Amino acid sequence: MRTRDFDYALPPAAIAQRPAPRGTSRLLVLDAEGEERHRRISDLPDLLEPGDLLVVNDTRVIPARLLGRRLPGGGRVELLLVAAARGAPFTWEVLMKPARRLSEGTRLVFGEGAGRAPLEAVVAERDAGGRGRVRFADDPLPRLDELGHVPLPPYVKRPDDPSDRHDYQTIFARRPGAVAAPTAGLHFTPELLHRLETRGIERTALTLHVGIGTFQPVTAERVEQHRMGSERYEISAAAAEAIARTRRRGGRVVAVGTTVVRTLETAARDDGTVAAGSGVTELFIYPGFRFRVVDWLLTNFHLPRSTLLMLVSAFAGRRRLLAAYREAIERGYRFYSYGDAMLASRRP
Repeated sequence: MRTRDFDYALPPAAIAQRPAPRGTSRLLVLDAEGEERHRRISDLPDLLEPGDLLVVNDTRVIPARLLGRRLPGGGRVELLLVAAARGAPFTWEVLMKPARRLSEGTRLVFGEGAGRAPLEAVVAERDAGGRGRVRFADDPLPRLDELGHVPLPPYVKRPDDPSDRHDYQTIFARRPGAVAAPTAGLHFTPELLHRLETRGIERTALTLHVGIGTFQPVTAERVEQHRMGSERYEISAAAAEAIARTRRRGGRVVAVGTTVVRTLETAARDDGTVAAGSGVTELFIYPGFRFRVVDWLLTNFHLPRSTLLMLVSAFAGRRRLLAAYREAIERGYRFYSYGDAMLASRRP
């Protein structure tokens, strides 16, 4: 399967730079026709059925972008904390800039003049692409709210501002660990959740800590050559039971976002239920994949040649999906993390 088969042309003006007021985004319903196809996220309770189960991701985005300087010399440095290194206290896998000036052993300092002792670190490993490991003198997590910045995606062409601390966080966020938001969850408000509950639509949560690999374009010529980065997940016993209960009553499992799809299908059983537990997933979903758990998917519009676009193509059909993308562009939908949403059922 060719990677270029998942390409499309998007005008830069269609890339949302800021979110619409939460709860007001447009919603393209892939299974509807005519004007019924073009709705609002506030219509979601009317599009689902009593007995359906909404599954959300409760990961919380950490302010994982640190700005500091090198010692000695004072040159500016930027780190993006990707994941805590296993078995190495205070050590994080990172993306670093400028990579060419950050050799192993380089000392770093963050938060000078912030009123507390600065956070110090040393580069432990570094490759030519700017990925590596940094070992901090102390645990950096308690300092991130003070020193860190929201790691906005690179297609948001503006500096982050204080509003991003709220806007780039879902209302489900409970468990810190993601470096990017599960963006389908950004559309929900307490009022919308109340209407869904009143309609008889249940909700449960799982956790997948979103890493940078989810959003990177596929650069291999053939889709099958791409390898996903690993991401940590957890499915509670209560969430697994909620899915089993939905199966018993004939309801549908509605995934809020591609992160939920990957987690559920990683832990899937052949009967459409899932195994509770935690682990690491490297599951890459592209056309030809057999879905076992997810029946409906709420998701944003994704980048060309991305693993997310390939996942939704596997779920809803590539030709049908790309035709819907063209329609969305013509009608002025807003794309990517701060953009509008799409609702689709699984194709047979």
